[in-house]
Amino acid sequence: MHIPRNVLVTGAAGFIGSNFVHHLLAQDAAVQVVSLDALTYAGNRQNLEGLPDAARHVFVHGDICDAALVDRLLREHRIDTVVHFAAESHVDRSISGPGEFVRTNVTGTFTLLQACRQYWQVEAALGAASVRFHHISTDEVFGTLGPDDPAFTESTPYAPNSPYSASKAASDHLVRAWFHTYGLPVVLSNCSNNYGPYHFPEKLIPVIILGALAGRPLPIYGDGSNVRDWLYVEDHAEALLLVLSRGAPGESYNIGGENERSNLELVRTLCAILDAKRPKPSGSYADQITFVADRPGHDARYAIDPARIARELGWRPSVTLDEGLERTVQWYLDNEAWWRALQSRQGVGTRLGVGAVSDPHRGTVSGANRRSPEE
Repeated sequence: MHIPRNVLVTGAAGFIGSNFVHHLLAQDAAVQVVSLDALTYAGNRQNLEGLPDAARHVFVHGDICDAALVDRLLREHRIDTVVHFAAESHVDRSISGPGEFVRTNVTGTFTLLQACRQYWQVEAALGAASVRFHHISTDEVFGTLGPDDPAFTESTPYAPNSPYSASKAASDHLVRAWFHTYGLPVVLSNCSNNYGPYHFPEKLIPVIILGALAGRPLPIYGDGSNVRDWLYVEDHAEALLLVLSRGAPGESYNIGGENERSNLELVRTLCAILDAKRPKPSGSYADQITFVADRPGHDARYAIDPARIARELGWRPSVTLDEGLERTVQWYLDNEAWWRALQSRQGVGTRLGVGAVSDPHRGTVSGANRRSPEE
C-alpha cells in the first residue's frame, strides 16, 4: 500500500484535478499538496478556493513541459507522489489544433516521467513502495463501441479516433514503458465522461444548463444517439485515491459510472430538472433543443466496465446519473458568479472542429461554426 505524503498534482486547477485536490485534502490530514497548472483556457484558480486546511496546499503557475520547473518542484517539496491530470482534453479543439495536444499530452507526460525517474531513482534513491506516479487517462483511447458490444475493459485494444484520444493513448504507452523499462512505480486509470461541480462550460452538460437558462438553442450533434457512460466527479476522485494508494504498480484500472445514456436522453433529463427547479414562463426547456451537423469521427458509444476496481479495490459508483445531474444543475444555479466569469473565454459554447472534411466513407461533413459542445 502506498501512503502519499508530498503530492504533486498536475492540471490541478482544471475540472477533475480540482475536485481531486479538494477530496485528497479532506480525506488525509497529513498530506501536503503542490498544485501545478498552466492556467490555460480551462484552468481556473477559483476552482481551488475553499480547500480544507489550505495551509497544506501550494499553488504553482507553470507548464509541465518546463523540465527545470518540474525538477525544482520535485526536489523543493520532496515529492513522493505525482497525480497527473494535466492534459488538453477537448475533442473539438484537438481537431482544430492538434499540435498543442501532442505537446501537452505527449511531451508533457514524457517530461514528468523523466523528472520523476531522475529524482526518485537516481538522486534520492527512494524505494519503489514509497513513490508513485498516477497517470489519469480516458475511455476514448479504446475507440468506439457498437450498441451491443461489451463495455471496455483494461485489456481492450487501443483504437483512438481523434487527435485528442491519440495523444492520450501515446501518453499511456509512455507511462507503461517507463514502468517496464525503468521500473518506475506507476498506476494508470481510464475513466468515462465526468460531470459535476467546476465542469468547464464548453462540455455538453454545462453548455446545456447555461444555454437553457439563457434561452439559447440547445445543440445536439447528429440525431443525439451517441451514447456515453457518465461518472460523477466526486465518485471519480474517491476511486482515484483508492487506485493511487492500493493499486498494483504497472496496472491500469477502468473507472466507470455504470450510467449509459444517449446525448438526447441526457439533454432531455437536464431540461426536465431545470423545468422543476427554475420553470420558464411558458413551455419547457426541451423546446430549445436543436440538431446540428455531426462532428468528424464522432464515436458512437463509450462504456466502461469497472469490474476490476470493484473486485480488487472495493469501489463502485455511489451516485446515480439522475441524482448526480440534479446535484450538478443545482450547483450551477447556486454558483452563477463562477460560470459568468468564464463566459468570455475563447471557444466557450462554440464548436471548434474543422469546417468541411472530405471523408471517403462519410461524404463531406460541414458546419464548423454551428454551436455544439463535445460530451
